[in-house]
Amino acid sequence: MAAVEQKKSYQVVKQFEGLNTKANRTAISENQFSWLENLMPIGYANLKSLKSPRTTAVTFAGNVVSLFSANINNKDYLLAFKADGSCDFVDVVAETKVAIKTAGFFSASGINVSQYKNTQVLILDPVKGYFTWDGSFLVAVGSVGAIFITNGGTGYTSAPTVTISAPNDANGVRATATCATTANVVTSISLTEAGSGYTVAPTVTFSGGGGSNAAAIAGIVDFKTGTVSALVTNGGSGYTNAANTVVTIAGGGGTNAAATAILAGGRINGVVITNPGQNYTNVSNLTVTITGGGGSNAVVKGIVNDQLNTGISSFSGRVWIANGRNISYSAAGSVSDFVTVSAGTIVLTDSTLRGNIVQILSANNFLYIFGQDSINVFSDVRVTGTGVTLFTNTNISASVGSKFDYAIFPYFRSVLFMNDYGVYALVGSTTSKLSDPLDGIFDNIDFATTAVTAGQVLINNILCAAFNFRYDDNGTYRYIQAVFFEKKWFFTSQGNDIKTMVSIPVDGKIRLYGTNGTNLVHFYDNATTPLFSRLQTALMPMGDPIRTKQALKFAVEATLNSAGTDLNVTVDSEIGSSPSYLLTNTTNWINNSSSVILWQNNSSNVIGFSGETGYTLYKSDAAQWGKYIGLTLTSTSSEYFINGFEFEHELRVRF
Repeated sequence: MAAVEQKKSYQVVKQFEGLNTKANRTAISENQFSWLENLMPIGYANLKSLKSPRTTAVTFAGNVVSLFSANINNKDYLLAFKADGSCDFVDVVAETKVAIKTAGFFSASGINVSQYKNTQVLILDPVKGYFTWDGSFLVAVGSVGAIFITNGGTGYTSAPTVTISAPNDANGVRATATCATTANVVTSISLTEAGSGYTVAPTVTFSGGGGSNAAAIAGIVDFKTGTVSALVTNGGSGYTNAANTVVTIAGGGGTNAAATAILAGGRINGVVITNPGQNYTNVSNLTVTITGGGGSNAVVKGIVNDQLNTGISSFSGRVWIANGRNISYSAAGSVSDFVTVSAGTIVLTDSTLRGNIVQILSANNFLYIFGQDSINVFSDVRVTGTGVTLFTNTNISASVGSKFDYAIFPYFRSVLFMNDYGVYALVGSTTSKLSDPLDGIFDNIDFATTAVTAGQVLINNILCAAFNFRYDDNGTYRYIQAVFFEKKWFFTSQGNDIKTMVSIPVDGKIRLYGTNGTNLVHFYDNATTPLFSRLQTALMPMGDPIRTKQALKFAVEATLNSAGTDLNVTVDSEIGSSPSYLLTNTTNWINNSSSVILWQNNSSNVIGFSGETGYTLYKSDAAQWGKYIGLTLTSTSSEYFINGFEFEHELRVRF
């Protein structure tokens, strides 16, 4: 009697849903992958390998710690800030760079950058303050602050001309102002241009108008930390002689702070900081004393600005700067005026912001205010008839935020951000988690020693969101990117040492650039150098999870762009993995000893037998068994497409 052939069963997988690390390989969908690296699940039967990174012609003399994109006069640049405090700008098309500032100018980390129109780049140093760059000149935005009249003068029949001295930086903008008179004296001064490039307070003089002796004094605004301001808590009495009233600032660990007292009605009405000084750190022993002037008992409290600057953005025609729990905003249409009537400062006092502001971002007609565990939005910015700016401040998340200031960015009509436990999308006032499929990797991400950076990028003409982080891959640390599109995730690796990256639109396409500190790398831009790719399918029950299967054969359907594409495959089960099978479309001649026979021509050159491009069905016998069967595939070949996986198996015993 003839033996009965064991019934064979088959499984075909062509629908690719992307990565899922949340569950065990035996528990994820048969269309998902437990690992998917440098292979993009574009659609049905279309899993495409990616291009390699291309090392550009740009190298940096120093260690780049942060990258930002900028557009000046419709030309795109990258700004590279380095650990030594220097900064370069890079023309990404020409792949050339020029130094903006040399070592020691900026802080070693914590820089933030925004854009105003396409004319100026706004740079915020956490300690050294606020700067603008127009493609040629970098200018510190030490702008003129409040101007106080110390003497109204006499005999003015018309408003005199107000002259503010030139800024200390020759490339700065000179401040301007006008004044008004009443009863033959100067009664008010209106700042018309706050200027920039002032490191100490300018002088203010008056000319013309038929009168004399009017005098005023100005302060400056520079957003530096380690500086001093002052608050009069008791104006005292009997102060009548401004000329010999002396303000002395001592202690606090810093130097050079200077101030002038403003007198009114025999009292100290205010103290104008004419030089905010530097390196003040200890407010407990900072003293501000008033002597002379004929009076007594005035009390002035010294204040040290010790909060780091954490965010800058242009929104609604203004510049917004975050410092501690404060957000300062410039006057409408100005990048430097923080004192006139339409400028101002808001302090976030709500308990939903448990610490300080981490980052601010302008997108989708909102200004987003991120704390570590909260998000507010400013909207509906308007100016009243008296010139005062009003806006709506709404808390939209009291439990989710981010501490990673470089991992917050706009994506379509949403804002994406990453924190220690997930990736989230903020759409309108609703926050939703996107990263459930990545839950299995978060414990292996090194959040402690390296920053997370993020941005948009076009891959295969699909706009994707990417997050770059340092990952513990079974004891080996390397940098990888988690990439998201159309509700699917996959990983890329564009260099094991890519510490930071940034997206930049060039020629209508959004690209990603990164650096290991010294080399500038253009992601997904090298089609000639092979890129390592790796996937692990689900471990599939093959329709019957309680029966053991004997794997007999497997096949990989692929479309090849070049001959000589090799795939290495193991057949996996919950028991373990088979030896690796080499699948190749290169023809080899093999003798009885399984050795490859080399063919040579008359010149003793080896003749190769290449495979065909286009559709290829890689197939092999398989030796593996278990209740769940799957594949692990790796390759270092150039671009190729995987169109499907096929399995032949026999059902064995139940349980």
